[in-house]
Amino acid sequence: MTSEMKTIAVIGLGYVGLPLAVEFGKSRPVIGFDINASRIEALRAGHDATQEVSTQELASANHLSFIRDPADLAAASIYIVTVPTPIDAHKRPDLTPLIKASETLGRVLKHGDIVIYESTVYPGATEDDCVPVLERVSGLTFNEDFFAGYSPERINPGDKQHRLPNIRKVTSGSTPEVAEEIDQLYAGIITAGTYKAESIRVAEAAKVIENTQRDLNIALVNELAIIFNRMGIDTEAVLKAAGTKWNFLPFRPGLVGGHCIGVDPYYLTHKAEAMGYHPQVILAGRRINDGMGAYVAGQLVKAMLKRRIQVDGARVLILGLTFKENCPDLRNTRVVDVVAELRDYGVQVDVHDPWVDPNEAKHEYGLNLVTKPKPEIYDGIILAVAHDSYRDVGVSALRGYGRAGHVFCDLKSVFASNESDLRL
Repeated sequence: MTSEMKTIAVIGLGYVGLPLAVEFGKSRPVIGFDINASRIEALRAGHDATQEVSTQELASANHLSFIRDPADLAAASIYIVTVPTPIDAHKRPDLTPLIKASETLGRVLKHGDIVIYESTVYPGATEDDCVPVLERVSGLTFNEDFFAGYSPERINPGDKQHRLPNIRKVTSGSTPEVAEEIDQLYAGIITAGTYKAESIRVAEAAKVIENTQRDLNIALVNELAIIFNRMGIDTEAVLKAAGTKWNFLPFRPGLVGGHCIGVDPYYLTHKAEAMGYHPQVILAGRRINDGMGAYVAGQLVKAMLKRRIQVDGARVLILGLTFKENCPDLRNTRVVDVVAELRDYGVQVDVHDPWVDPNEAKHEYGLNLVTKPKPEIYDGIILAVAHDSYRDVGVSALRGYGRAGHVFCDLKSVFASNESDLRL
C-alpha cells in the first residue's frame, strides 16, 4: 500500500493533534483519538474548546473521524503521537502520557506500521524510551516489523498567522527509506516545506533547543528589567531604543509559562545531567524566569507600601490567567505564581480572564474567577496578560476597578508608561 492510501491515526487531540488531524483529514482517511470522552463528543459536534480550529475547518475535514475506543486504532497504518510532555513538581520530565500512548499503540501495532512522535522530548527519548515499549507490548521487532519517526510540533497557540501549513516542518525516520516516506507524508500538507533531519536524535535536539534559546533570551531581558528598575530606568524605553539597531532581538520581559518555553529546557538539562554534565547557563535562565512571579508580586507590594496601603487584607485584581494573550491555554501559566506570592502577603486576590473556562481554572489551579470585577474596590491591579479585549477597553476602564490611590501594574507594557504606576 502506498503512503497516500494509508490511514493515519492521531493520538491526542489538543492544540497540536487536532490541527494536524484536520489538515490530513481534508484529503485522506484519518482517525482522531483522545482519552478525554467529553473532548471527543465536543469535536463530533463540531466544537473545538481550544479555539485553534473553527467549526468550518472541522467540517472541511471530510475524511476525519473521532474515536474513543483504542481498539479502533488498528485500522490505521501510520500513527502520530501528540500527547503532552509536562514536568513534575520537581522540574523533572514526566513521560507518563507518552509511555501510556506507546502502550496503547503497542496493542494494535502491525507489520509495516510507522509510529511518529511529535511530543517534545529530550534527545534519545523516542528510541530509548518509547520504542522499547512498542516492542514489549506488540512483540514486534523495531526496524524489521515496524518503524518510527520524529517530527517536532511547532504550534503556537492563539497565533492566527503562523499555523500548521505555513510553518516549516522538521522530519526524521528510523531508516533512510522511512525518513523519506515520513518527509513526503508531511510535505503533502505543509505548504511552507519540510526539512529532513539526519536522524531522530537530531530532530529531537533541534526541537528542544528552539525553546531553550527563546527561554534564555527572555531570561536576559527579565534580568535587565530587574537591573533597570533599580536604576529607575524604564525597560520598555530602553528596548525600543536598542531595537533601532538592525540585529537587536525584540524580546520583552514577562512571565514565562506555557507548554514549551517554560518546560522544554528542563528536558534538555535532565538528559545532560543524566550524562554527567551540569548545565549552567540554561538553568540560570530557568531560575530567573521561574522567579519572575515572586518578583512581580514583591514590586506591587513595595509600591502599595509607598502609598501607605495596608498590604495585609488588601484586595488585588489580576487581569489575565492564560500563559499568553488571546488564547484559552492555561498550561503552566506563571500568573499563578503571582497569585500565590500575594496570598502569602495576606492579600485577597481576584482573577479575571474572558478567555478562560471557569471550570478549568477551578480544576487546574483551584481558582474561582470573577466574571465581572466590581468598580473602585481594589488596592492594586495587575494587567498580567495582554489580551486584545483589555487593550480595547482602555486603561481608564481598567483603572476604574481600583480605589483612589490604587497601584496599577502594566506587566506587558500594553499602555504608555505614564498610564501605569508600575511595569517590568
